[in-house]
Amino acid sequence: MDVDALLAQRVHALRKARGLTLEQLAQASGVSRSMISLIERQETSPTAAVLNKLADALGVSLPTLFAADAPPAGEGPVSRRADQSVWTDPASGYERRHLSPVGVGSPIELVEVGFPAGATVVFDNPVRSAGIHQQVWVLKGRMDITVDGQAWRLAAGDCLAMRLGHRIAFHNPGTQPARYLLALSSTPDLPRRTA
Repeated sequence: MDVDALLAQRVHALRKARGLTLEQLAQASGVSRSMISLIERQETSPTAAVLNKLADALGVSLPTLFAADAPPAGEGPVSRRADQSVWTDPASGYERRHLSPVGVGSPIELVEVGFPAGATVVFDNPVRSAGIHQQVWVLKGRMDITVDGQAWRLAAGDCLAMRLGHRIAFHNPGTQPARYLLALSSTPDLPRRTA
């Protein structure tokens, strides 16, 4: 299935499953009702920032929007490269490949990202509806990642752990494309002990 068609189907299905109208999802996400309608009718290709807002309002991780509802017949817990969904952000040109097998019930999702030289993507989510932890492992190139005002420069082999819920900016400061692996987990936090 075409990725834009998959996104249209997933946003619509998740919205309906949660009993939300277009207006209610617009209010919860900060994305206009008309934009959501265009996405669901496959009349526009949304940016990563827009998809992130919708995923948050729907209570799922961003990679979940790119996952089909059922694995290909006979594949089971294997995600074949030829069957993995690949999407390119129309605003930045970054390419995201959903690696994890679909329908296995794992709390971990893996995503491979190709990030163009000089590109920047900013995710603004002051409050996340789902507790998601993320690790970024740079495979090639360099990435500047800023989480809630704190910045790190990562080179190939470096890994950054963070919890989603703050403003996060990804920037490739280099002259060559970067590539990194995202590992996301929606495992609930353990209660903190008090002294």
